Amino acid sequence: MEEFNLPQQIKIDTEAPAWELPYYDPETDTDSKMSSEDMAGKWHVVFFYPADFTFVCPTELKDMAEAKEKFDSMGVEILAASTDTVFSHRAWVRSEKLMENFKYKMLADHGLILSDLYNILDDESGIAGRGTFVIDPDGVCRGIEVTSGPLGRNSDELVRKIEALQFMRENPGTACPAKWAIGAKTLTPNIKIAGEVYEALND
Repeated sequence: MEEFNLPQQIKIDTEAPAWELPYYDPETDTDSKMSSEDMAGKWHVVFFYPADFTFVCPTELKDMAEAKEKFDSMGVEILAASTDTVFSHRAWVRSEKLMENFKYKMLADHGLILSDLYNILDDESGIAGRGTFVIDPDGVCRGIEVTSGPLGRNSDELVRKIEALQFMRENPGTACPAKWAIGAKTLTPNIKIAGEVYEALND
């Protein structure tokens, strides 16, 4: 009997599922196809939002757009994603003032494949939830954040998390405590600091 290896849903600290999807590029006003292979060797974020022509979504995407220079300086590519078509993406960008100067590629997961693989699909409505997935240059998922539909996200916190993830990648064996920011003290987990983390952070 022939065996089929079905793609697995995304999990933290494991290789992210492969994908290929159409996208709309607001910067060039063109559409094309891209795949996870195009992201090989790059830090990138798949930034799911529920739908075009909604309410909280354009405020989030405006916030992300305003942080583009920072993400670029960190070598991070942002991919917006929803279950809308490329035509809907284009119409929304051209009509919603909050989407002016939006320069990230917008994945069109109209077939619901990526949303399902990333375990962010609402089967009843057929739309994606509000999820943020950070993928490292090896294609491994290093960050998953899913928030309630009415709650908008904050690009500043995403920047902080990626800075920490990049620091830990460059400094194996280190760990970043709560609220860590560049220049702050890190930890080197070992049995000798168990129960004495305060001292390790304040010596």
